[in-house]
Amino acid sequence: MRFTPCRGGDFCTREGTHCDGCGRSQQEIAETSELVGSLVKYVLDMGYENIEEFTAFVGEKAAKKARKELLEQSGGGFGAGITIG
Repeated sequence: MRFTPCRGGDFCTREGTHCDGCGRSQQEIAETSELVGSLVKYVLDMGYENIEEFTAFVGEKAAKKARKELLEQSGGGFGAGITIG
């Protein structure tokens, strides 16, 4: 699945199961909005002045961890695939 950001304005729809503008499900849109809201609250609670630097860091860190997890799930990680412990 590929992420498609909302284009906003007249393109976005809240009727039906999916947005006519971006094609994402209404559930995905709501969950993404909740995630963004949590990040905004955290930024405000911490009083960060360098918001762009923080959000770029979080995005890069999340992408790196997700790519690593996908690689490990596909069996492409390091090691011989032997479970230890």
